[in-house]
Amino acid sequence: MGQRFSTASYLMDADAIKAFAAQFDPQPFHLSDEGAQGSLFGALVASGWHTAAVSMRLQVQSGPRLAGGVIGAGAELRWPQPTRAGDVLHVESEILAIHPSESRPDRGKMILRSQTLNQRAEVVQIQTATLILRRRPPGLRPV
Repeated sequence: MGQRFSTASYLMDADAIKAFAAQFDPQPFHLSDEGAQGSLFGALVASGWHTAAVSMRLQVQSGPRLAGGVIGAGAELRWPQPTRAGDVLHVESEILAIHPSESRPDRGKMILRSQTLNQRAEVVQIQTATLILRRRPPGLRPV
């Protein structure tokens, strides 16, 4: 508990924002600058789901190394600021809790709080996730 991790970074490109939106979240403020002008955002913004997908990629590629992979059992997501074209994102995470399974001795649960930040250190996503982990056999310690 208390361990912290930081990932590599990722540039949110306008074309990628539009392509993701066209396939998964086709709202005007995700599809074009013109469509976003009259919106709450005033300019093109990424779908929150795009931010979540990028955050997941960063966690898997350069976040905490978890035996068996990043296996989610549930999560709470918030997007306090929009992700905009040109933002450079990275994820900072902290282990809040680790609980061994009472019914499955080879597994446990971890609560991981992650914040996705842009280049101005503005938080664009907060995720608190419950992850399923493989446990080490008793007596086996990391080298």
